Amino acid sequence: MIPEERLNSALKSIRWLVLDVDGVLTDGKLYFDNGGNELKTFSTLDGHGIKMLQKSGVHVAIITGRRSSVVERRAHELGISKLIQGREDKFHALQELLADEPCRLEEIAYIGDDYPDLLVMTRIGCPIAPPNAAQPVREHAIWITDACGGEGAVREVCDHIMRAQGTFDMALAPYLGEG
Repeated sequence: MIPEERLNSALKSIRWLVLDVDGVLTDGKLYFDNGGNELKTFSTLDGHGIKMLQKSGVHVAIITGRRSSVVERRAHELGISKLIQGREDKFHALQELLADEPCRLEEIAYIGDDYPDLLVMTRIGCPIAPPNAAQPVREHAIWITDACGGEGAVREVCDHIMRAQGTFDMALAPYLGEG
């Protein structure tokens, strides 16, 4: 963990927020019904934070090791066009994602919770983990959110990025009748 001042400095330059799914956008549990359908729960707080962050000018992408039509639907609902599924080699997937819209690795924040996230987290500017992440992942994060994955961790990060970049008040203004 780094001091708040250094965290804010790192967040100020973020151009991309890249998210894992299971354990970050969800609680990390896999639910299956009797018909074999996969079920996932997502936080509406996270979703709205993602939309606000994108409106503020920060790109959002998802890279996940599993394939799921539920994730595809959620990404579509949130306006996330950069979605890479079924990839355990997340750093190579990140490089593919950035081929169309390059930026420096220091300008990327990544939220991960398990071992497949470590290669990305050790190479980008702002590695973040929820408190329910695996211990080695938490050790490589510069920030551990207060909220757990699937329970507002992503919203916490979105809000903090906007505050650091000076866009939070403008993003919040319409909800206060000021915009």
